[in-house]
This record gives sequence, structure tokens and C-alpha cells, in this order.
Amino acid sequence: MTAPATPPTTPTAPAAPTGALNLSRTTATAARVLRQLRHDPRTIALMILIPCVMLFLLRYVFDGNPRTFDNIGASLLGIFPLITMFLVTSIATLRERTSGTLERLLALPLGKGDLIAGYALAFGTLAIIQSALATGLAVWFLDLDVTGSPWLLLLVALLDALLGTALGLFVSAFASSEFQAVQFMPAVIFPQLLLCGLFTPRDAMHPALEAVSNVLPMSYAVDGMNEVLKHTDMTATFVRDILIVGGCALLVLALGAATLRRRTA
Repeated sequence: MTAPATPPTTPTAPAAPTGALNLSRTTATAARVLRQLRHDPRTIALMILIPCVMLFLLRYVFDGNPRTFDNIGASLLGIFPLITMFLVTSIATLRERTSGTLERLLALPLGKGDLIAGYALAFGTLAIIQSALATGLAVWFLDLDVTGSPWLLLLVALLDALLGTALGLFVSAFASSEFQAVQFMPAVIFPQLLLCGLFTPRDAMHPALEAVSNVLPMSYAVDGMNEVLKHTDMTATFVRDILIVGGCALLVLALGAATLRRRTA
């Protein structure tokens, strides 16, 4: 009696990446982004040096009234990194999409979450350097008068830079050119800048504007900086502020992964 023939085997398709983040894929993506940035010194200079230059200029704009620099310098120490990281990240991510790099990467066993986390890790590494340099310059060279620990200032500045990175990754999904990516700054950053309490206390605004400012993450970044400016110890308000800024950064990163597209139409 003849044994039944064994059916031919078909090649197995590569397994699709799971929804969970994979550490090796994430770190490989971050390493690739950092290698590319290493060959772009102008971008590195923009991210790392511009906040320091702006703080330096601001200090000597108010040379005749150093107290004014003390009042707004800490707030701007968090705002400048957020703005620069938003601008650079949105343009860099859009460039990857328009060049076809993103489409080729997503054809590999690489999930959207891995890609977004890798970008966040790469730009977050630069954000650490940026925030450390800006905080050190402001506190130890420009004589920013801070009542609390400079390390708490550094923590808020770092969270602000990560928030800017997350916002840049998110809005890049809705731009079809680098010019459009830059145009998102007035829509996303400028309203927060006006309503964050930098120019006037938020409780002195029109009630409708105060309500809007209460849901904007930059408001809590400025509040956190002001807490360090006025209190020697870590307050409950400071903890609330950094949790809100960090939580907003994670939420926007998740939204960025959900809206990530292979290419720009």
C-alpha cells in the first residue's frame, strides 16, 4: 500500500511586528537616526546651541535690570528647548517620509511604535545634552537666581524638550512639505507661548483664555519652572506639573505612532 504523498510546503511569510515595543528594533532605529544627524552639523548646532545663544542674548538685553532675567529666564529655559526640538524633529521626520526612507523601513519587521520610540530616543539623547548645556549656562554663567535645585530646572527643561520632540513627530504626519511643517509652529507653539503665563499670570487672563491655558502642556512647563524659582524644596505643585508635561509627551508619542504614514501623498 502506497503512503499518501506529503503536501508541498509553502514558504512562511515573515512575521509582522507585534504591537509591543521591541527594544532591539527601537535602539537600532535610534542609532540610525543619530548616525544620520552626525553628518548634519547644522542641525546639531540648531538643536544644541540655539537655546544657549538665545538665553545669552536675553541676559544682556536685560543687563540693566537683572531681576527681569531672573523672572523670565527660568520659563524660557523650558520654552526654548521645546520650540527647537519641535522644529527640528518635524522637519527631520518629514524628510524621511518624502525621501522614501520611511516606506522602506516600514516594509521591514519594524512596527510604527518601534519607529516612533526610536526617533524619540535619538532626539531625546540630544535633548539631554541641549537641556544640560542651557541649564548650566543660565545658572552658573548667567547668574540666574534660582531658589530651588538646578537639577529640578534641568528635569523640567528635559521634559519640555521631549514634549517638543513628541509634538514634532506628531505634526509631521499632517505636512506634505518642509514648508508646511514649519507652518505648524504658529498653530501649535505660538498659542501656547501666549497663554502659558510668560507674559502675564494665567489667572489674570480672560476666563475663557485661562480655561484654554489650563489644558495646554506649556502652561505646566512654565509653572514647574516657576516653582523651582520660588521654592527650595520640591512641592506638590511641581510634581503635578512634571507629571502632566511627561504624560502629555507620552500621549502625543502614542498619537504620533497611530497617525504615522508610510509616505506623504
